Order: sequence, then structure tokens, then C-alpha cells
Amino acid sequence: MSQHRFQFNLGADPQAREVVQLGLKAFNVGQIGDYAYQDFELYARDEAGEVVGGLFGHSGMGWLYVDYLWLAEAQRGAGLGAQLMAQVEDEARRRGCVGVFLYTYSFQAPDFYHKLGYQLMGVLDDCPPGHQRLYLKKPLPAVAASPAA
Repeated sequence: MSQHRFQFNLGADPQAREVVQLGLKAFNVGQIGDYAYQDFELYARDEAGEVVGGLFGHSGMGWLYVDYLWLAEAQRGAGLGAQLMAQVEDEARRRGCVGVFLYTYSFQAPDFYHKLGYQLMGVLDDCPPGHQRLYLKKPLPAVAASPAA
């Protein structure tokens, strides 16, 4: 057991956060080579310019990660979500990603993602209590290059 004494600080510390982030990135680069995360945002607006849906996340290490997807209640079940997901999958391909990863909750819309071809890859029970957090992925097949005209 170590004879060192450590101080532990709980709470926001931007300088400490940067040390940890840079340290982990340096380790990862040493293992897999350089990589970069790139954020994305995609919003749907109605005729009046009001946001009625959107999603955002990031890509990196060969995958696109959807962090948030929301639709106005009036838009749910009307196809807007599928349109947003199709566009984000196209963006993932443009970025050279091999797939899309996301999580949802059992009280949200897991069937929506299953209909779009997302595969369950993990479940965290009682998150929140009485529900599940569902981890989903969708591998994206490489698009064949079209022949020159």
C-alpha cells in the first residue's frame, strides 16, 4: 500500500479538469494515434422559424455519438425524428464513422430507435429507479463509390 498522502477535492476545478483531459488524451494517442472529437448540431424549424426538434452530439474515434434528441410533442410520431436520424447518419458517413451510438431510457422512445435499425448493446437497470437506460448502436455500412460517368 502506498505511503503517500493525497488531498481529494470534490467540485469544479477547470485547471485540474484540463490536466486530467490532456493526460488521458496523451495516453489514448499513444495507444491508437491522433484522434479528434468534432461536435455537431442539427435543428428542425417550422414555417415560423420555431425549433420543433433537434439533436446534438459529437463524433470521434470512428463513431458518431448522439447525446440529445428532442421533438416538440406535436411532431412526435409524424416522421420528423426519423428524418433527423437519417440526416445524422448521413453526417456520420461524411465524417468517416463506422456507426452511431446513443442511449435512451425505457420511458422515452426505445421502439423508435429499434425501428430505425438500432441494436441494443447494454442495459443499466434502475437508472432512474424503476426504469432502464438502454445503450444502442447502429453500424453504418460503407457506401460504395459510384462509378465515374
